[in-house]
Amino acid sequence: MTLWRIRATVADRPGYLSVLTASLALRGVNILTVQVQPTEQGAVDDFLVDAPDALDEAELIAAVERGRGRDCFVARSEARGLADQPTRVLGLANRLVRDPDGTGEALRTLLGADSVSWRPASTGVERGIIGASMLLADPAGGSFALRRAAPAFTPAEYARAQALVELAATVARRAAEQVILVLPDGAELAVRPACVDDLSGVLELHEGCSPGSRHRRYLGGAALPRPARLRRLLEPSRGLTLIATATDDDGGAESVVAMANLLGEGDEAEVALLVRDDWQRRGLGSALLRRLARHADRAGYAALVLHVHAENGPMLRTLHRLGRSSTVERDGPLLTLTVPLAAERKGSYLTPGA
Repeated sequence: MTLWRIRATVADRPGYLSVLTASLALRGVNILTVQVQPTEQGAVDDFLVDAPDALDEAELIAAVERGRGRDCFVARSEARGLADQPTRVLGLANRLVRDPDGTGEALRTLLGADSVSWRPASTGVERGIIGASMLLADPAGGSFALRRAAPAFTPAEYARAQALVELAATVARRAAEQVILVLPDGAELAVRPACVDDLSGVLELHEGCSPGSRHRRYLGGAALPRPARLRRLLEPSRGLTLIATATDDDGGAESVVAMANLLGEGDEAEVALLVRDDWQRRGLGSALLRRLARHADRAGYAALVLHVHAENGPMLRTLHRLGRSSTVERDGPLLTLTVPLAAERKGSYLTPGA
């Protein structure tokens, strides 16, 4: 006996599925598992069957068509196909919890895709199933593009794949959740993603910074940013904002002492830091920049971009300590530094031999 996978569309009417299964039974085909996926064209039935060795692909297709099935797809299967779909999905979810960077490979395994690639977000790109392609929104920024020549993707597969991508994004974000950062001088701070509830603390941070520090952060002046602008920075539509908080000497009140922004724009991400004056030159800026760079790597951005005043020596030294190569463009007193990132997720995840 040989394992086969059969997929066919059947009219969503009473008795039609039994006609198909009876046709397969007449040829000695034993149905091991079946999944039914509703679509606008009818019910897509996905079978794992055990068939006599003498039956070939053409004979199985003929048996399906005699059973009123259409758009038939038949392919050899392996013993691992005996695991039911919920078990397979849970296994992939467990893998992503341990390694959220493996999203592309998990999608390929889930759907048997011929290729999976990540691309930057693009205005006007429609998410969903288009022909032999599937486009999934990546909450971390950008989208995953999948291709499979046959069988055609179904809405149920799209929903499963999108849920898997969202799980990976949640895990990646949790990895960036609060940590205790110990600076070289022994000081301890809490670092975590910002939210809109941090607005009052971030306003106090700006008020506690010198005009020079605010000028170096915002380039255009030392005035306090409006609350509406800070609110957008705290929860960017694409990217991540981290804040560092410290408690007072009595271990009571907590204050925001630094803010680090990663703002996605296409396949690049702009970075900016603001550290309160009494916390500068203590390694805090370097630590925050490294965390943003790791997040940008995971999110698949091609490069970090920093706009820095040429005389901003502390920020230039902070970037140098990141230990990554960069290119520099100068426009008067303003420098634009571009730091290329690893682009593993931007490449394709191809099946062996594809």
